[in-house]
Amino acid sequence: MLAEIITIGDEILIGQIIDTNSAYISKELNKIGVKVYQITSVQDDRAHILQAFEDAKKHADLIIVTGGLGPTKDDITKQTFCDFFEDTLVEDQNVVDNVKQLFKKYQLNKPLPANFLQAMVPSKATILTNLYGTAPGMWMEKDNTVFISLPGVPYEMQHLLQDEVLPRVIKRFKRPFIYHKTLLTYGLGESAIAERITDWENELPQNIKLAYLPSLGKVRLRLSSSNIDENVLKESIDSRMEVLSGMLSEIAIGFEDETSIVGRIAHILNQKNETLSLAESCSGGAIAEHITAEAGASSFFMGSIVPYKTELKTKILGVPASLIKKYSVVSIEVAESMAANCCKLFNTDFAIATTGIAGPTKGDGEDEVGTVCIAIASPTGIVSEKFGFGNDRYRVIEKTITKALEMLLKEISKN
Repeated sequence: MLAEIITIGDEILIGQIIDTNSAYISKELNKIGVKVYQITSVQDDRAHILQAFEDAKKHADLIIVTGGLGPTKDDITKQTFCDFFEDTLVEDQNVVDNVKQLFKKYQLNKPLPANFLQAMVPSKATILTNLYGTAPGMWMEKDNTVFISLPGVPYEMQHLLQDEVLPRVIKRFKRPFIYHKTLLTYGLGESAIAERITDWENELPQNIKLAYLPSLGKVRLRLSSSNIDENVLKESIDSRMEVLSGMLSEIAIGFEDETSIVGRIAHILNQKNETLSLAESCSGGAIAEHITAEAGASSFFMGSIVPYKTELKTKILGVPASLIKKYSVVSIEVAESMAANCCKLFNTDFAIATTGIAGPTKGDGEDEVGTVCIAIASPTGIVSEKFGFGNDRYRVIEKTITKALEMLLKEISKN
């Protein structure tokens, strides 16, 4: 079974907003055995929308449309649905009542006439009640193809998808089970991994697909397949993933949706009853943001300091000015001093320290943009490395985060 997602709105095409709806819908459809064939974004133009509907109907069993359901003149989805289905708009009393209830519930001003335009819907549509907004969802069918229209507001769309759409899709269509399992790896590139697992990959059955999903400093390896028998499907993929995980044991973190590198760090630190602090200069608190995104991080994470200016490394962290003068602010020696003093400041077992030049200018340092020093302080000593992460500011910071967490995981994993 195939689905297509169509997003409507000029704001997506000009980059004013990011289309997060399609990613959410795709993920949720995949969970119930529906493969997304294509995602299309179209402008607020009747002819363009109609053509997208016609094209999608040729290859998809299910078409989910988001956006264009507001009460203003630029929202034309409902009228275009009428044109495509040769239908007319009629007032739906349930939608009228829902608009009134929402305004009463949230103690808003009296609804304007434009708000009640949301109750004008195609007469052939099955209305999907939106409990979180005034725009209803709509379910329509043509030549055995189901068209669903949902509001573009992510919060409203997600509730309608979960409460109304997915249960109806499950009931309406016969679907296979789709199963993905993704191994998280850090510290080895895509090509190097591919070379190491060539024989294993060549032995995969034709119905199991391996995907390499590289990003800065890490590679995700995903196995995917589908089958009518869920148990057979999972057993087949799980057994092969177990072999792969063993082959890459020194770089494998765990499986996506089960853990992350921060999750793995949290597990080990909590297990050993050890703690962590951070001294971030060039990364500007970005590592702390990753750490605190982990639920329960307060059990092991004591705090962070961002001594961005050189003098603060001396005043707050106690890095000797003579050390900075001798080796420069971006140096292994300064990073190690930052890490050691961070442990003392926060009274933690481990500390990460970063100092570098993220760019676009050199700032206080004399090294080239992209030069970063990372140090990890532990109960047994300090390890540190100096890197050249290129000249793109975003990539420098992201690589710093990834490498720092990778180095920390290696240290805390030691017996």
